This record gives sequence, C-alpha cells and structure tokens, in this order.
Amino acid sequence: MHEENCVFCKIIRGELPSKKVYEDDETLAFHDINPIAPVHVLVVPKRHISSVMALTDDDAALIGRIHRTIREVATVTGVAETGFRVITNTGPHGQQTVFHLHYHVIGGRQLSWTM
Repeated sequence: MHEENCVFCKIIRGELPSKKVYEDDETLAFHDINPIAPVHVLVVPKRHISSVMALTDDDAALIGRIHRTIREVATVTGVAETGFRVITNTGPHGQQTVFHLHYHVIGGRQLSWTM
C-alpha cells in the first residue's frame, strides 16, 4: 500500500481523526479504535514503513525513539507501574491489517497469555 492510501499516514497528516496520547517529530501515539484492554494505544513512526521487515540498519535510531515513545505512553496512561504488553504484528499470518509499522501498547488489567 502506498502511503497516500495508508490509514495511519492519513491520521499522521491529520486527514483522519484520532485520540492522541503523545506526539513528537518522529512518532505518534493514539488510542486504538477497537481496544482489547482498558489501555490500548498504537505507536507509529511518522515516516511510512510497511512493517518490521522493511526496517533497515539506518532505522536503528528511529526504533530507539519508538521505544522512548512507548515508555512515555506507559507513563501517561498509568500502566508503567503495573505492567503492559507491547505487540507488533507483521505480515498476513502475523495478523497485520494496516501495513504501516505500529506497536500496540496494551494494559490496564491483568493480561492473559492469549489475546
């Protein structure tokens, strides 16, 4: 999918609404529209990258910034103390439905081993 048609790129550009949790120059975090737990936030890079498999060695600093954003989301949403799960789905068999790299930050209750 080209970034012009990517739903997350449209959210980043402000063409679609989102409930933002955190934003900086390179990342955006917003509430998932179909949450599976009390806290379910998506963290995305602002640059379109289709999946983990599209990352290059040049993206190492960006991945660090994404993890810094995940830490900020956990703090702001109150799950930093009790714990949370970070998930990224990759490819069709990994249940990736939006082909823009994104991380699910899920918490706010005791999570089971299966979702």
